[in-house]
Amino acid sequence: DGQVQARCCSQRAHLIARLISFFQKPVVFTTGFFIATFKTLMNFKVMQNDSFFKQTPLWTARAPGRIEFIGNHTDYNGGEVLGAAIDRYVTARLAPRNDRTIRLHSSHATEIVTSSLDEIKPLAGEDSWANYPLGVLQCIIDAGAQIPSGFDMGFTSDLPTGAGLSSSAAIELATLELLNVWTSQNLDKKQKVMLAQKAENEFVGVPCGILDQAVSCFGKQNQLVHIDCASQSFDNVPMPEGCHFWIFNTNEKHSLVDSLYAERHRECREALKYCQQHQPELQNLADASEALLQKALQSQPELLKRARHVVTENRRVRETMEALKAGDLRQVGKLLLASHESSRTDFENSTPALDSWVEALSDAPYVYGARLTGGGFGGAVMAFTAPEFSQDLAEDANQLYRKARPDSPDSSIIHVQTGDGSQII
Repeated sequence: DGQVQARCCSQRAHLIARLISFFQKPVVFTTGFFIATFKTLMNFKVMQNDSFFKQTPLWTARAPGRIEFIGNHTDYNGGEVLGAAIDRYVTARLAPRNDRTIRLHSSHATEIVTSSLDEIKPLAGEDSWANYPLGVLQCIIDAGAQIPSGFDMGFTSDLPTGAGLSSSAAIELATLELLNVWTSQNLDKKQKVMLAQKAENEFVGVPCGILDQAVSCFGKQNQLVHIDCASQSFDNVPMPEGCHFWIFNTNEKHSLVDSLYAERHRECREALKYCQQHQPELQNLADASEALLQKALQSQPELLKRARHVVTENRRVRETMEALKAGDLRQVGKLLLASHESSRTDFENSTPALDSWVEALSDAPYVYGARLTGGGFGGAVMAFTAPEFSQDLAEDANQLYRKARPDSPDSSIIHVQTGDGSQII
């Protein structure tokens, strides 16, 4: 009908605009980049025809990836964090069906995942990516939504996976936007964030805080998202002019990343319990004083390091907000470098590859600062730069990295800017 045709035209126009925007940005084109781009375009073609969608999709949503600007592992410790939604997105489309079947397809997967409204359960192996939309589906049903029927849902993305940019949260938020409009739930942004986090915690089984989902939902162009995780309050912080982000994805991921993340989460909980023996009213590890840490954890050197990172990182978040307000970008850069050093030595969630990138960038022209972004144990480094930082300078840093890490995989280097949060388009 006319509405469907208009929606399809809008979607094509949006795709063309995204492609134009993408190729206007400087990118270091590695072999891996071309392979990933080819796979994405081929899978997008698959999603356009009847080999996937049996009916014309009625809604399209998108949700951005995010940069953890500063506030590494502070979120689930009741601290504060600053993040930026970026102009790289997961785009999802939904077509209702006439039965109870659920079919899911991703441009980063080779097979279609099939499930049912009558039996929504976590999947394993290559299909495990589908746990993110399935978890959101289960959580919105638990919250009272009535799903009218089965559906086909397809995902495309120009957001690199495994780069610490939280493609998983973008999948969750894009899914929520679609289910929210289909079922007329009228969820507000905070409700979406909490449902998405619940899906990842309880269905997927990842004990994440609210950083990833909140930034993907509350992001705004030319602004950072500030989150007070203890009070679960969100606000936006204007970015000074002349701020740019570059992402240096090592394309390395620790094989035990999930268990290591869970281990850090457990260590922080244990550290809090030790602190509460001396200060029972303490609710969150991020609010502990360094003096309390020294007193409570003197016999637990590993827990002391983890807790010290959380407490000092929380202080750096506040100092970064002050420096941003004053327009002191060099001070911001120093805080970013201090954050990475704390992640490296105290929280021990960096890797030699991430460290090599930070070292290669720390003395590069027009770079204010650099640090790992995301959970760590692989993934990417974020560089915060002046506008004069260029593709040529990025390649110069890449040569230094390659000299230090000759046996590491090629890195993907992408220039990103801030973007808007999740929405129906």
